[in-house]
Amino acid sequence: MNDQIQPFSIPIDPAEVDRLKDRLRGTRFAPALPGEEWATGVPAGYLERVVTYWADEYDWVFHATTLNDLPQFTTVIDGQQIHFLHIRSKVEGALPLLLTHGWPGSFVEFLDLIGPLTDPAAYGRGTVDAFDLVIPSLPGFGFSTPVAQAGWDTARIGRAWATLMSRLGYDRYGAHGGDIGAAVSPDVARAAPGNVAGVHVNGSMGMPLQTPTSDDLAAFTPLELDRLSRVQRFMQEEYGYIAIQSTRPQTIAAGLVDSPAGQLAWILDKFQKWTFPEKALPEAVIDLDRILTNVMLYWVTGSAGTAAFIGYAQQPAWGARREPSGVPTGVIMFAHDVGIRRYAEQENTITRWTDITDRGGHFAALEEPALLMDDLADFFRPLR
Repeated sequence: MNDQIQPFSIPIDPAEVDRLKDRLRGTRFAPALPGEEWATGVPAGYLERVVTYWADEYDWVFHATTLNDLPQFTTVIDGQQIHFLHIRSKVEGALPLLLTHGWPGSFVEFLDLIGPLTDPAAYGRGTVDAFDLVIPSLPGFGFSTPVAQAGWDTARIGRAWATLMSRLGYDRYGAHGGDIGAAVSPDVARAAPGNVAGVHVNGSMGMPLQTPTSDDLAAFTPLELDRLSRVQRFMQEEYGYIAIQSTRPQTIAAGLVDSPAGQLAWILDKFQKWTFPEKALPEAVIDLDRILTNVMLYWVTGSAGTAAFIGYAQQPAWGARREPSGVPTGVIMFAHDVGIRRYAEQENTITRWTDITDRGGHFAALEEPALLMDDLADFFRPLR
């Protein structure tokens, strides 16, 4: 393996765990607002219940030790430390696959995919669909910290991921991602179109950059009209977190890196709003320990501000129109998400588009791993 790559293990300090538990038990909770509804944020009573579970029942030492059973590494690319998992399949000829998470996620989003994708026979799947996996942490997220420079837009991250894959010795590979990862993965293909066999994404790829005209709207299907209306509702009711993170990431970080309950609430809010069905509690859709392990990666690294900075403080670049790479691109759109194919095709070479309207939220790998893996396998099989 390239000598620029160093093995990594998550540091586990029992004394720090004890200090965290003490802080959680000493949380000063905000008074409940009238109605105690999610429309105003995480309800005070619910937050107190989850904080109590985090302090008294959740076992970070166990979960961190389990994560350390996975091969993890760090390397420096373009001046930035990058943390990543690298799991090789035992199947000869397995296709390398780069998996990129989003916000407020981390590499733990993909834990349920690792076994079935690298060792499909053990899970009743065909060995033809085996993958080597490379799962990096985005710059500014988790152990890809501290942030050394500004300017980490999706294009720069895409170039860094192409460098990472080359450094690992891969000259042909696929790329998949959700949320921010759904923007990064096509930019990997733009950075290295001759090396990327295919791009696969879940999430809201294909958003109108301008208000659709009346002629546009007349041509929309009922499904597209529904997605457009939900985009408009999002801009009215949920855009606040983007406004804060994209303009004052350091200010919000001051609260989140000092208060574990605050960091938890900031992330829980999205796990409730963006999972499906929307009105379900987060732990009814995703295991609560998995959610808390994800939160712990933000807490132990103090990365609330750097993740916000990388994720949302680069707005001009995030919204710029990009040229298609020519690389075949597959999209799976679960019920929560709002991508519209006609817009996605302006920037991507779409060869497969799957709409699932009755299940699945924004965190596809956590919520519907089997459906996601089926679509990944079907998309990449002819591209191997």
